[in-house]
Amino acid sequence: MATDSCHALKLDADARLKSRRRLLSIEGHVKGILRMLDDDGVYCVDVLKQISAVEGALAKTGEIILRSHLKMHVTTAAARGDDDQIVDELMEVLKYRK
Repeated sequence: MATDSCHALKLDADARLKSRRRLLSIEGHVKGILRMLDDDGVYCVDVLKQISAVEGALAKTGEIILRSHLKMHVTTAAARGDDDQIVDELMEVLKYRK
């Protein structure tokens, strides 16, 4: 997927690594939930607890990526002259944050 350099995924290396590790862990966790659903002996509340854990892990991953975005893009917006665009973008992102 091609994008212009202004909208490229420019995560710092640490954020990229942490996000990738978390998402791989989340992937495994979701697979575990799917296995739970195949087991008639699993209690519904236990499944709900695991879903909540995945939601928390996804939220934390989102925080890591947002923090990197703030450092890599937002703090330099004024120097680039696109501060209004960045503010609009952040307002849009914040609509989806819990």
